[in-house]
Parts: sequence; C-alpha cells; structure tokens
Amino acid sequence: MKNTNILHLANLLTLSRIAVSVALLFCRPFAPLFWIFYAWCGLSDMLDGPIARKTGNATPFGAKLDSIADLLFVAVCLVRLLPVFNIPTWLWIWIIVIFCIKIINIVSGFVCWKKLVLPHTMANKVSGLLLFLLPIAYEFVGLKYPAILICIVTSFAAIQEGHLIRRKI
Repeated sequence: MKNTNILHLANLLTLSRIAVSVALLFCRPFAPLFWIFYAWCGLSDMLDGPIARKTGNATPFGAKLDSIADLLFVAVCLVRLLPVFNIPTWLWIWIIVIFCIKIINIVSGFVCWKKLVLPHTMANKVSGLLLFLLPIAYEFVGLKYPAILICIVTSFAAIQEGHLIRRKI
C-alpha cells in the first residue's frame, strides 16, 4: 500500500529548502553563512527526488512542492545576488527572452493539458545545476562566460520544454 503521509523524508528535505531559502534573504552574499545555506539548498534539491523515488514516496504533491521550493530558492538568489552582479544589457535581453518562453510554456501547458505542467527534463536539470554553480563560478571567472553557457543551455531547455508540452509528450 502506498504511503499517504506527506511528511516523509523527501518532502521534509524540500520543506527545509524552503525554510533555508528564506534564511538566505538575511545573509550577506558570499559570506560563510551564505555558502552554508546555499550548499544546503543545492544538496536538498539533489537528494529529495531520488529519496522520494527510492522510498516509494514520489507523488504529484512532492513534485509540485519541489517546483515551489526551486522557484523560491531562485527568487531569493535573484534578490540577494542581482545587486552584486553587473549584468550587461545583452544578458538582460537574453534572460527576458528565456523568461518569456517559459511563460508561454506554462500557458501552453494549461491550454494543452488543463493543468500546471512543469516538465523535469534532463536539459532543465542541467540548467538548474549550471545556475546553481553560477555564484561559485562568478567568484573565480566573473559573469560573462558562465552566463553565456547557462543561457545557451537554458534556451535549449525552454524550447525543448515547449515542444514537449505542445506535443503532449
């Protein structure tokens, strides 16, 4: 029989990512506590899905909770890190185009599937990993080259996601 308890280890990890993401709001970027919280968010994101699948606790609720936790973590990172980065206009334009494609994908998902569709494709996972590594790379090589790589991969992921949604795959 399937476990119906939503407070299992995988969801607790996801909930901890939500709490620690909020705590990141109060950390100075690149300070030791920032890196500890940042690493916890990344580690919990890598572990919650495999743990849910391994323990038989993977659920649509858990997948949605994971997406919410990811969105919150990204939003907090944007709030804390954007003021630190000197982002050139060309990069802002590329980011806005990717964002628009993602919004179109969400609307398409509602039109095609009559529900919120957030595909967890390999390209999306690679995009997430690269975005997670960006602040680390920034410390060593600056913003330009990591940003180009991330935008290329994320553009591909967004286009692939839209294709899958509209083809109902």
